[in-house]
Amino acid sequence: MRRRDLLAASSLAVVAAAGGRPAFAEKATDTLRVGESSNVTNVDPYYNSLRSGLIVAHQAWDGLVYREPSDFSIKPLLATSWKLVDDLTYEFELRKGVTFHNGDPFTADDVVYTLNLVSKPEAKTATPSNQAWIDRAEKVDDHKVIVRLKQPTPAALQFFAFVTPIYPKAYRERVGPDGYARQPVGAGPYKIVRFEPGKELLMERYEGYYADSPKKKPAIGKVLIRYMPDAATMTTEFLAQRLDFMWNFSPDQFAGVSRLPFATAVRQESMRVGYLSIDAAGRTGAGNPLTKLEVRQAIFHAIDRKAIAERLVQGGSRVPPAPCFPTQFGCDGSAAVEYDYNPAKAKELLAKAGYANGFDVEILTYVLPAYSAAVQSYLGAVGIRAKISQLQTQAVIDRVWRGESQLNMGSWGSYSINDVAAIMPVYFGGTPDDYSRDPEVQKLIADAGRTNDEAKRKEFYSAAIKKITENAYWMPLHTYVSTYAMSKQLKMNTYPDEMHRYYEATWV
Repeated sequence: MRRRDLLAASSLAVVAAAGGRPAFAEKATDTLRVGESSNVTNVDPYYNSLRSGLIVAHQAWDGLVYREPSDFSIKPLLATSWKLVDDLTYEFELRKGVTFHNGDPFTADDVVYTLNLVSKPEAKTATPSNQAWIDRAEKVDDHKVIVRLKQPTPAALQFFAFVTPIYPKAYRERVGPDGYARQPVGAGPYKIVRFEPGKELLMERYEGYYADSPKKKPAIGKVLIRYMPDAATMTTEFLAQRLDFMWNFSPDQFAGVSRLPFATAVRQESMRVGYLSIDAAGRTGAGNPLTKLEVRQAIFHAIDRKAIAERLVQGGSRVPPAPCFPTQFGCDGSAAVEYDYNPAKAKELLAKAGYANGFDVEILTYVLPAYSAAVQSYLGAVGIRAKISQLQTQAVIDRVWRGESQLNMGSWGSYSINDVAAIMPVYFGGTPDDYSRDPEVQKLIADAGRTNDEAKRKEFYSAAIKKITENAYWMPLHTYVSTYAMSKQLKMNTYPDEMHRYYEATWV
């Protein structure tokens, strides 16, 4: 166990043994203190791909529509109504009387500016595939816009709900992209009043928020998000009651935290998939063993994914058979080639590939050390000597995008969009995250994105899944089960879409 993990575990034991102290939730100052172990370096929602950034965006910005977490239904937000005119055209009626946090009125100009900006390649957004399907937006009048698509996009409304927040045109043009990232303005239920990258972010309730929003006007006045270097530090801060809410702490500490008299602990499977990306394309250089099929298949047989899901992740985690979350449209597990846990078979395959004595490899990762250590141990048992480079999330992303990743162990939550269009194009569509670079797979995914015909989409995605899995390009390790802990003075729902809705939280 690492030193920080020992520290957190021993702190938990001390607090539990002492019977706890009186709760010190910040109810008196009406400030919800949140711990995050994933650091947001750029708060502009289009320029970070972290879940922690998406959560902030959901509080401080609004999009055209809202997706209800209970049944995934789409509800009005900045748009009061919409219609699909044809396969490539949406028409939106916009809400009147809405203002941004700086007082600017919301109009069609803001929608047209935002969509026409972020849908262009030169915008260099963090996840271009989230908006690349948009061709252009056109103003009809101050409260009506037409959005034209490049191709039929069945999940368009989900993308509008989760990853297409609206900028205030006049303000962002005046301050520029850098100024906007430092002092962002949105139209959501909370406004950002202070952001110190790597340290903390403070939001306050926006008193001018429109009353009939499905997000609701917040009951709690302030939210202070503190960014921690790792999950162990975050847990220690929660045990010291300097936080009111934390998530994704170590599953091994769940039972102990749930026994604390001042805390409530919750565990819930999310739409997030833990994965191992393998450099099948040889992006890291010539002579890379991972370009050989037998080596990649050996890796699949070497790792006991079921044991990782059940013993490490816990709480109902499972192994997805395909490179997607099981409920997502197009995630056809029956099309996937199966690999059982078989170390002997792994060794045979390595020997066949010319690596009977194994080889050295690097794993880039930001996940919990226990997870990457388990993968390292399984690989070591068959002769693959893996060095773990444990880095901050953004540092891993930067190296991956530069083509410096042999093995990359991370996670992807699909922005909570229940369609494989939110995951497969990211890892197999020719993006910087694509380490297979298979033209046939890229074409199948592109073809699936060009039609609204559900049967055809399923056919294309199933064919892509078959090829991805038979070539062992990308290993789905397990689904994530989020661990949440909160002060007993706080009432806040948690959801499978892994989206914190601080605007729903109340003190009790």
